[in-house]
Amino acid sequence: MKTWTIIASAGVAGFAVLGLTMANTNPQQKEYEEYAVDKLTTYLKTDFCQKTPNFLQNLIQFNCNQLVDSVNPQIKEIVTATTKRQDYLIFSVYTTNLKIDNLIPGYQFETVGAFDSFYTYKAEKQ
Repeated sequence: MKTWTIIASAGVAGFAVLGLTMANTNPQQKEYEEYAVDKLTTYLKTDFCQKTPNFLQNLIQFNCNQLVDSVNPQIKEIVTATTKRQDYLIFSVYTTNLKIDNLIPGYQFETVGAFDSFYTYKAEKQ
């Protein structure tokens, strides 16, 4: 019986330490916004800009990477305005609905934040 009490006490203490650690490392919305802007600009530069035909870039003196860099503050504003945070104390769920115009398809992203990290588990075109 004494062994069982020691094991149970150690388990409870372990869960308490884990809960406190998770609560202290639950990232804030500002950190998520920085993460989301970084991921979005990286995507635009590595995927979207690579699909832009070179002849088009040369024809109109257009540099896609420079354009993405120049609109970075606007991207941050859009992410900030379209993100909702659900705080569960030990982790947070962030939902971002990027819908700029009816002519451009929108996207919804769901990300969980815990232990000072983010994991995007849902990204779908709407």
